[in-house]
Amino acid sequence: MGGLKADLSGQVAVITGSTSGIGLALARGLAACGANIMLNGLGDAGEIETTRKAIEDDFGVKAAFHGANMLEADEIADLIAETNRAFGRLDILVNNAGIQQVAKIEELPVAKWDAIIAINLTSCFHTIRHAVPLMRKAGRGRIINIASAHGLVASPFKSAYVAAKHGVVGLTKTVALEVAEANITCNAICPGYVRTPLVESQIADTAKARGISEEEVVRDVMLSAQPTKKFVEYDHLTGLLLYLVSDAGASANGAAFPVEGGWTAA
Repeated sequence: MGGLKADLSGQVAVITGSTSGIGLALARGLAACGANIMLNGLGDAGEIETTRKAIEDDFGVKAAFHGANMLEADEIADLIAETNRAFGRLDILVNNAGIQQVAKIEELPVAKWDAIIAINLTSCFHTIRHAVPLMRKAGRGRIINIASAHGLVASPFKSAYVAAKHGVVGLTKTVALEVAEANITCNAICPGYVRTPLVESQIADTAKARGISEEEVVRDVMLSAQPTKKFVEYDHLTGLLLYLVSDAGASANGAAFPVEGGWTAA
């Protein structure tokens, strides 16, 4: 991992959806700067344990895992409570968990709409409401919500995802205003297309929805929106995250930072 470094020694970070993809990259970026890590997400138990141990071995920090289901409010509450029990503090909250479904609005199953709103948006409400009291008590905190370029602009066939991510941006702004005087900040990072397992699945779904090839989806749908014609790299997101959680980012609050090669500039 290149880019900005920050001294996060002794701090504790919770990253939802961090067993793979963007979330894992962000967790490792924080650990590389000295933060202890609470992982969360789905996957094979053995693979998750290997991932957890690798963070400890690679960076000399403590790492734990909590399997909270982002559909369940009680489990999300226990994720934050267990972090406090295990580490005695919570300094950084990164809300990254998310799911997607590409479909025409009249064909999108109601259950899928509900799940996308719950995991992408409502879970952020639950983590934040439990994290803020701990941060207020400590006198400092950093909340970063991983939204999307789709939190700023829309695309067809993604009604639930776009609605949820716009909601994440609105939630970010509201929380930022409420906690500003407590030395807590709340910001959103809005990535364009990153070649993650989630995006890989979207390529196939979009090809089916639009009746075009997967190659055409990448070239003419996904990267056509990004003027650079390149996928966003994990390091680009990690660099911004480290700025926002560091003392240098103390005056950044309530903002939605696009990292999408200029997609939303038009």
